[in-house]
Amino acid sequence: SSHFGSSSTECFAIVRALVCLCSTRTKMKFCLAALAAVACSFGSGAEAALLRAQSRQEPDTACGKGFDNLVKGSQDYYRTAAVELWTHPSHTMDNATFEQEFECWFASMCTTKCGGLASQADARKAKLTEMCQSVEADWLKVWKLFSQEEIKWFKNNYPSDEVEGSEEGSEVHYKQAMETAKEVNKKELLCMTLFTIDDECVKWPYIRLTK
Repeated sequence: SSHFGSSSTECFAIVRALVCLCSTRTKMKFCLAALAAVACSFGSGAEAALLRAQSRQEPDTACGKGFDNLVKGSQDYYRTAAVELWTHPSHTMDNATFEQEFECWFASMCTTKCGGLASQADARKAKLTEMCQSVEADWLKVWKLFSQEEIKWFKNNYPSDEVEGSEEGSEVHYKQAMETAKEVNKKELLCMTLFTIDDECVKWPYIRLTK
């Protein structure tokens, strides 16, 4: 067991002390390194919580107007997507572990109307549904369904920019919890992104799967 102990209260007390150092972007990579070291003592779920505590200090609009400020129909859409797309046996609980990160990205997409990207539901919804609900298909198969315009938009808008000055091979990201959520659940995140675009960002209170 960790020499820090297992108490979540103690854990967040450590985080608060570290967050005090994170008042500027120039200090960010050092703070995140310290946060990561603490997180190693508590496991992946704690890592998400620790990094999330740090990111709450950042005065930006990366999550658009915020998930809680979306209309109920949009929030309901996300809830159905979180059930339908997180089907892999090893990922079924990740939609809860990284709930705030996925809600953040979804809120950002809704706020910006997916950058004005047009729905391609007629052309790919059947294939997208099949791949996203398959436990065999990997994230690369979903990535290949993205258009070049969608790839550019995703790379430019997903909120996990690499911190300037990070050393090669040990990159640190401004929103490390968002980056961790993306890497751990890359397929599910990409699926949610395309479904949101194809459901017109979003016009229904539920994810529209092709049965």
